[in-house]
Amino acid sequence: MPPTQNKPMLILVAGPYRSGTNDDPVLIHKNVAAMESYALPIFRAGHIPILGEWLALPLVHLAGSKKIGDGPFNEIFHPIAGMLLSKCDAVLRVGGPSAGADEMVRIGRELGLKIYTNPAEIPHAESR
Repeated sequence: MPPTQNKPMLILVAGPYRSGTNDDPVLIHKNVAAMESYALPIFRAGHIPILGEWLALPLVHLAGSKKIGDGPFNEIFHPIAGMLLSKCDAVLRVGGPSAGADEMVRIGRELGLKIYTNPAEIPHAESR
């Protein structure tokens, strides 16, 4: 069993979104589902999981984006994740190659956040 820590952390799950998909919506959905598969275990370890996509995608839609990579998408998608990191305690980097996820890790390191590459590394929080 992983060690415990006192305070629950807000943990950003960072992984591929578009990478390897050629912007195919089915493959993008699989990438998001893969990142989301880490959310419940993080919660059960006593922490708060978050994906940048959970915040970005509704805003991208509201901004009038018509396709991935257009102006409204680029205005919001990665910038909101970068802003979110200033509120996070840690980053869990998952999945395969991804320039965006690697950028989240880079920013997280700059901010002094804990960086995890395996969910087993995440300590359990004391009971809520």
